[in-house]
Amino acid sequence: MNLLYIITLKTIFLSQNKEVIQINTETQRSKLPLALIALLISAFAIGTTEFVIMGILPDVASDLHVTLSAAGLLVTGYALGVAIGGPVITVCTGRLSRKSLLFSLMLIFVAGNLLAALAPNYLILMLARVLASFSHGTFFGVGSIVATRLVPREKQASAIAMMFAGLTLANILGVPFGTFIGQLWGWRSTFWVVTALGILSLIGIALLLPRMQGDTLSNFRQEIRVLRNKQVMLALLMTVLGFGGVFTAFTYIAPILTDITGFGAGAVTPILLLFGIGMTIGNIIGGRLADWKLMPSIAGMLALLTAVLAVFSLTSSYKIPAVLTVFFWGFASFTIVPAFQMRVLAKANGSPNIASALNISSFNLANAGGAYLGGWVIDSGPGLSSLPWVAAIVTAAGLLVTLISWSLDQRETSSSMPVEHAQNL
Repeated sequence: MNLLYIITLKTIFLSQNKEVIQINTETQRSKLPLALIALLISAFAIGTTEFVIMGILPDVASDLHVTLSAAGLLVTGYALGVAIGGPVITVCTGRLSRKSLLFSLMLIFVAGNLLAALAPNYLILMLARVLASFSHGTFFGVGSIVATRLVPREKQASAIAMMFAGLTLANILGVPFGTFIGQLWGWRSTFWVVTALGILSLIGIALLLPRMQGDTLSNFRQEIRVLRNKQVMLALLMTVLGFGGVFTAFTYIAPILTDITGFGAGAVTPILLLFGIGMTIGNIIGGRLADWKLMPSIAGMLALLTAVLAVFSLTSSYKIPAVLTVFFWGFASFTIVPAFQMRVLAKANGSPNIASALNISSFNLANAGGAYLGGWVIDSGPGLSSLPWVAAIVTAAGLLVTLISWSLDQRETSSSMPVEHAQNL
C-alpha cells in the first residue's frame, strides 16, 4: 500500500544536496523516461504482491485449512513487515548508492515471493510475506526521493506520479490478473507470476536507473529527531486512521462480493479491475488537488472517502449499486495518498529519508490495523456485512485528526504570513 508519494520542499532538498546524480542535463532529458519506467515496473510488482492476496484470500484459507480471518492476517503480517522494516533499513543503508540499494531490495522481494510460491503451510507463507515486505517501505521511500531528484523542482510531482502509476496499474492489471490465474490454477501460481515480475524489475533497475550516491552523513539519531515534531506525528496519525478504513473493508472484498452481494467467484476479478481504474483516476486528481491546496484537499478527500464507505454498507447487498460504489471507493481511496505523503514531508524539517519511510510505515500500519480490525469484526463483532460502517468510522477519525492539524497550522502561520498563503500549507 503502501501505497506512497513524496513531494520534498526546497529546504529539504537543500539539506540533502549531497546526493549526486551522475548525469548531465542533456543525458538526463534523454534517460529520464527510461529511469522512471524502471521505478514504475518495480512499483507495479510490489503493488501486485501487496494487494493480490485480497483476491485469492478464500482460496488460500481453503487450501491451507485456516479460517478466513487467519488468512487475513497475511495482510497484517506483510503490512507490519513494511512498517517495522522500512524505517530501520532506510537509515541503515544511507551510505549505499541508491541504485545498489534499490536493486538489493528487489532481490529480497523476489526471494520472498519465490518462498511464498513454494510455501508448504501457513507459517511458511506468513514468513515469506514478511520477507517480501522488507523491500516495500524502503523501496517506495527511497524510490520516491530518487524520482524527485531526476527532474527539476517544478516537475517533481509528475515524476512521483509516474512512479506510483505502477501501483495503480498493479490494481488495474496485476491484481485482477493475479486473482484470475490464482482461481484458475491455484493461488501458488499467482506468486510465481509475481516472482517473474520481480525479476523483470531487477533487469530494469540494472539497465535503466542512473547511479546515485548515498547520504554519507546520515545517521539514525539525526533522522529520528523528526519524531519530536508534533505536526509530523499528527501527519502520521492522519495516514494511519485516514487510510486504515480502506483496508478494514477492502481486505475482505472478495467474501463481501460473494457472500453479501451475491456474485460468483469469477466476478471478483473484473470488479477489482474497476476498483483499480478508480484508483488510477484518483491518483491523478488527488496529486493535482494536493499541489493546489494541500490541507483543504486532504479534508475534502477524507470526507468523500468516509461517505463512500458508509454508502457501501447500504449498496453492498445490490449488485449494480455495489459495483458502482466499488469504483468510487477506489477513486476516493487513492486521492488521499499523495496528499498524505506531501504533508509529512512538508513538516519533516530536513529529514526526508526517515520521514518518507515512517509515512510508508504508517500506510502499512493502516493496512495491518485495518485487516486485523476487519477480522475481529467478522469473528467477534457484528459480522462481515458491518465492515463498511466500521471502515467509515475509522476514516472519519482520520478526518478529525486532519482538522486538528489544520487548525494548528492556521494558528502558527496567521501571525507571520497572509491568511491566503497560510491556507495553502
